[in-house]
Amino acid sequence: MEEVALISVVSILALGIFSQWLAWRIQWPSIFIMSIAGLLIGPLLGLVNPELALGELYSPLISLAVAIILFEGSSNLDVREIKDISKSVFRVVTMGAFLAWILGSLTAHFIAGLTWEVSFIIGGLFVVTGPTVIIPLLRNAKLKARTAAVLKWEGIIVDPAGPLLALFAYEVIKVLTNENLSLNYLLNFFGGAGLAVLLGLVMGTLIGIMANKGQFPEYLKSPVILAFVLLCFTMAEVIMHETGMLAVTVMGLVLGRSKRYVSSIGNVGHFVENVSVMLTSTVFILLTASLARETIAQIFTLPIIGFVLVMLFFVRPVSIWLSTIGTELVWREKLLIGWIAPRGIVALTVAGYFAATLAEDGYEEASLLTALTFALVFITVCAHGFTLGPLAKKLNLASNEPPGVLIVGASSFSIGLAEQLKEMNIPVLIVDPSEGRLRPAVEKGIATFTGQILSERSRFSIDLAPYDTILSMTGDASYNALITQSFAPEFGFNNTFSLTAAPSHQMSKSELPISLKAHLLFQEGATFPELNRKINTDYEIGVLDWQVPESDIGTKEILPENTTPLFIMKRNKTIVFSTLQRKISLDPGDQLVALKLKESVFANR
Repeated sequence: MEEVALISVVSILALGIFSQWLAWRIQWPSIFIMSIAGLLIGPLLGLVNPELALGELYSPLISLAVAIILFEGSSNLDVREIKDISKSVFRVVTMGAFLAWILGSLTAHFIAGLTWEVSFIIGGLFVVTGPTVIIPLLRNAKLKARTAAVLKWEGIIVDPAGPLLALFAYEVIKVLTNENLSLNYLLNFFGGAGLAVLLGLVMGTLIGIMANKGQFPEYLKSPVILAFVLLCFTMAEVIMHETGMLAVTVMGLVLGRSKRYVSSIGNVGHFVENVSVMLTSTVFILLTASLARETIAQIFTLPIIGFVLVMLFFVRPVSIWLSTIGTELVWREKLLIGWIAPRGIVALTVAGYFAATLAEDGYEEASLLTALTFALVFITVCAHGFTLGPLAKKLNLASNEPPGVLIVGASSFSIGLAEQLKEMNIPVLIVDPSEGRLRPAVEKGIATFTGQILSERSRFSIDLAPYDTILSMTGDASYNALITQSFAPEFGFNNTFSLTAAPSHQMSKSELPISLKAHLLFQEGATFPELNRKINTDYEIGVLDWQVPESDIGTKEILPENTTPLFIMKRNKTIVFSTLQRKISLDPGDQLVALKLKESVFANR
């Protein structure tokens, strides 16, 4: 039995991460890939039954995983993200959620045929969207900041509210149907919810104070915070079931605010984010692999399909349009937000709990809850996952341009490089704290930002969505290294580069570690002062104009003397920068941009 459990857990972990990777490679919604994978190994092929293999640990493990995912999402929220749309966000997470509850309950009763009691419970649960599905979709679609912020905040704030609404409806039903229970019973519900909020507030504040005073070493910071998250969730669940998610969400919000004052807490975010990605992959496959074949068969009935369609095309759009009347959102933003509402892990997890609870109370239609929930989850994930990107581009709410380049540091060379990128229709932005150094770039029509890229203000003032590559090109080697280290988690190791500051900081190419070679731009000897000297004298940046054979050719074979290769524009409009590690090679149709002698100088020679 232990071997079965071990094989099940390892298989699901590996399959979950592989599903994430495959989704990234083919640019499909990751939740869709994970759903298919879970269905294949579970109810369809019968290879794994996680609920049977894990036994009593199944539900607690999923609950703890959901707690960490919710904490990670809420700890990354910052009110400065919504300074221009705060009214819209407030309306969506309050009035919008309430309207979705009422309309969803009516739909469950009249379309799915559920009793009023069960309808209001399931209606409350289905107001959730959740970070497990929204954030991956936003990452792929590259929405503009305003629309992305509304969807992100709604997903994280409403996620714990959905189970609470469902629980509130259940408690009201118990009071109305049981003569032995009075209204004081409902006061216990509000008291439990209030204690959960207080618990999250205290835990988040305590962690912030301890981190600020250095009460635990750096290497224990992430494990300590993770332990507090699990402790906070468990204590709230003991107080009242389904309030743990509320507690960890509040704790995350408090701790997220502490990042502004305790910089070291921000470093923990990358660890928790990695854990969250792994848990999302694992939990979704756990849930789908545990579904029974009978549940899958129930999905294809007319009441359930009708319920899902009404939820997609009526309940969601109407609740968003009504709740955002008179807000900052324009009609295009309302249209997109009114369409996007994929459900995820929280809906599936909590639906299982209420299905079991309502079945014990004698509600026959409780057996439909799991099928109803999975149908809504799977169809919304597919519909919204595959349409978000195209619809956002159609409504001009996403970037239609190729991935851009963010350059840190204004100099003659970096401005020349930016000008060349701009001529090739690649979005480019130069960031520098000096208006004087940026003035030549402004005169050339290049986008600029005056400020310190590492400051909190700049982080929230610059829209990073259009850019997938960052180049640190200042004359300070330490600063370049700091930029690379700070932005590697956001842009990715392969898209974060820096320029060698000066010859005194150079080692020979053979002495440099491979990891550093991958980050250092251009060829050996291409330092900050040398590149600027050349661009200010007899050199220019441009496309090398000659035919390239079909086979890959090394730079020494195709480049003339006094030429420094900078980057390749591939046929698909992607940019590949030259580094000390990466050997430049060209395919037919590629364009090689280099620092070369001006034509007049070359002709005289």
